[in-house]
Amino acid sequence: MIRIQARTEPSSLMKVASPLLAITLTLIFGCILFSAIGKSPSQALHVLLIAPLADSYNIGEMFVKMGPLLLCAVGLSLCYRANMWNIGAEGQLLAGALGGSAMALYFIDSESAFALPITLLAGIVSGMIWSAIPTFLKLRFNSNLILTTIMFNYIALYLLIWAVHGPLRDPEGFGFPESAMFADSTLLPTLFESSRIHLGIVFAIISAFIAWFILSKSHLGFQIRVFGADEPAARYAGFSSKKLSWFVMLFAGALAGLAGVSETTGPIGQLVPNVSPGYGYSAIIVAYLGRLHPLGAILAAVFMAVLYMGGDLAQIEMGIPVAVVSMFQGVLLFFLLACDFFINNRLAFSNQATN
Repeated sequence: MIRIQARTEPSSLMKVASPLLAITLTLIFGCILFSAIGKSPSQALHVLLIAPLADSYNIGEMFVKMGPLLLCAVGLSLCYRANMWNIGAEGQLLAGALGGSAMALYFIDSESAFALPITLLAGIVSGMIWSAIPTFLKLRFNSNLILTTIMFNYIALYLLIWAVHGPLRDPEGFGFPESAMFADSTLLPTLFESSRIHLGIVFAIISAFIAWFILSKSHLGFQIRVFGADEPAARYAGFSSKKLSWFVMLFAGALAGLAGVSETTGPIGQLVPNVSPGYGYSAIIVAYLGRLHPLGAILAAVFMAVLYMGGDLAQIEMGIPVAVVSMFQGVLLFFLLACDFFINNRLAFSNQATN
């Protein structure tokens, strides 16, 4: 007889092996899926995972996609370590893109050296405001944070769509739903002449190290870890649940807002309806794949960025539908959560006598 048995202590081996096992199971599932739709599994996996790293330009594009994924994932990692189930990184990213773009358009005729910092700050503050509303509802009325943050994702999306069809639409854009191109003074500088890698990736990596320092080397981080591991013990120790909740949610909102404004002032250069292909949702997978560790999220963001690049190439070169590539991400999260279950539990085999 097979049954589930709780471990006396978490498995250190499974903590390390869980992401690798989840990726392996996802690749096996992918092979079965590609065979079912009549595609060569080996060719599809090569296009998804190897081709995106085949040349310097593609590697540069990988870093472009890695930036917003990492920024959102770092903030979510702190939220989840504190048991604040923030699913709203996508909405906070879109709010940052909207608020930052409105400020960038204000400076459209300006060459001020303060134009870019103020634009970035507007995006950060917008993301913080968007995360503050569900946080207030959670702490004041005990609303379900998962539901409110998801709903605010859609509110942010439709606010952005309304803005690019209305007040922020380019009057000389022939009716297309997009803003005017931003002035050079509000654009993030590129790091290399022959690529689109911009300053956003630097922000993302710095944010990961800042979050690591907070979580691992500060008293505030100790409070977050204790609060997430044992809330009653944290309350008994005198830690303020409200202050910790506000900090992690505002921190996550700030980073997601920075991701959004970095997209509009970076590779896009204007506000468009499809600012994000779902970075905020994919960042949830990145956070868990990185074991809710800010530095682990760096490697996880690289892997997810490669999947994004490979997905685009798979559509172009092999005609694989975008839904199949999106399914890859969902299946990866499913296997990751399934494997994580065995960190604290294990299968027990026993013989059951029958009369």
